[in-house]
Amino acid sequence: MELSVYNIKGEDTGRKVTLNDSIFGIEPNDHAIYLDVKQYLANQRQGTHKSKERSEISGSTKKLGRQKGGGGARRGDINSPVLVGGARVFGPKPRNYSFKLNKKLKQLARKSALAYKAAQGEIVIVDNIQFDAPKTKDFVQMTNNLKINDKKSLVILPEANKFVYLSARNLQKTNVITVSELNTYTILNCNAVVLTEATLAGIDQHFNA
Repeated sequence: MELSVYNIKGEDTGRKVTLNDSIFGIEPNDHAIYLDVKQYLANQRQGTHKSKERSEISGSTKKLGRQKGGGGARRGDINSPVLVGGARVFGPKPRNYSFKLNKKLKQLARKSALAYKAAQGEIVIVDNIQFDAPKTKDFVQMTNNLKINDKKSLVILPEANKFVYLSARNLQKTNVITVSELNTYTILNCNAVVLTEATLAGIDQHFNA
């Protein structure tokens, strides 16, 4: 697949780049995408939820009523879960939600996500993204020039660029990452993927490493 290369002013440079078919042209694997996104979201969970069980709350352990003949439940002490203010039965406990995925499966999921974006025409190629100072106004102007200002966009840089990152930090619909930070969820959670020519080379190297 060939795509035109634009500059940050939205002008066609007259050059074209060819997307790597082994990355952007594969048949997407939906199950690999599902597993990688599931792992990403699971890793975001703190797992610090906790509620007190019967043995952990303060209260008398005296049996409130006799075992039989009271016409009600055999509720024991005041910490009983059947009473208001009592403990919780089988409540949540701190746990780790993360799980392991093989490297090849994660690579396949990310390739599949990029392939979906390429097939849907949601990839924009620019020659270079460079700002002299962190200015949100300049970044917004760039998105206007590229006609993606009304879309949730993902800008992928070959390496960290502080000025570009700070310029986009306050924009709710924009996310800036580097090639090394690629993940399936972030790729799919946008409507436009902006890549530089250097980023394309970095992506090829990232998947062939």
